[in-house]
Parts: sequence; structure tokens; C-alpha cells
Amino acid sequence: MLQWTAAGDGARLSVLIHHTDAKREWAYDKNSPICQLDEALEEAQKGDWLVVDIKHDWNQIFHRVK
Repeated sequence: MLQWTAAGDGARLSVLIHHTDAKREWAYDKNSPICQLDEALEEAQKGDWLVVDIKHDWNQIFHRVK
């Protein structure tokens, strides 16, 4: 789906959400027993897509409300 989005004309935003925080949700990565992201992360790098790391970036996107 992100390849299709990136292939269009005009400005595009391709964002891959990288689930790395097991406290918030399942953490899965290249060597995870749940899901392997090898191909997706390689395509993100080749395509200059934005990769959002839940563990490290999520609070910048969704600020905690107290």
C-alpha cells in the first residue's frame, strides 16, 4: 500500500509505523516471532518513507494528557 501511495503524482506522505514498544502494544521487528518487517523496513529506506518508532517517537505525535 505504501508503494502505491509513494508512486503517485504530486506530494505524498508514506509513513511506516514501527511497533517497538511492548508496553503499548505488541513489539515486532525484523527478528520477531510475531511478524518480520525486513522487507517493509528495507522498502522504507529505499523509498525515503517516514518510519515512526512507537517507543521513541510516539509521545512527539500524541502528547500525554494528564
